[in-house]
Amino acid sequence: MMPLSRERCEACRRDSPQVTDAEQATLHPMVAKWDLTKRDGINCLNRTFEVNDFFQAMAFAFKIGKEAEKEGHHPQITFEWGRVHVAWWTHKIKGLHRNDFIMAAKTDEIFTNLQQSNFL
Repeated sequence: MMPLSRERCEACRRDSPQVTDAEQATLHPMVAKWDLTKRDGINCLNRTFEVNDFFQAMAFAFKIGKEAEKEGHHPQITFEWGRVHVAWWTHKIKGLHRNDFIMAAKTDEIFTNLQQSNFL
């Protein structure tokens, strides 16, 4: 099976299905460091990443933004000195879609690659 981080996002429509409980139970362990939460009644994936300073936070957020733009699927990103918070959900369907798990995996991979390159 292909890792989630290697999958591509599919274009969503308002009638695209949210992930089922069974799908969520399968997908969430693949991005286990992400918390499943509700925001205004909408299921979301959330994770806070620790970095060394403001510049690293900004650079990491920028890399996430580049990948999001490439995939056409955009998160909420908040960054500050030493910390980047990322939330994924699909706005059109007001919930979680497979795309959100794919992008969480891609975000994890970006973070790992930056750590391995000694940037973080």
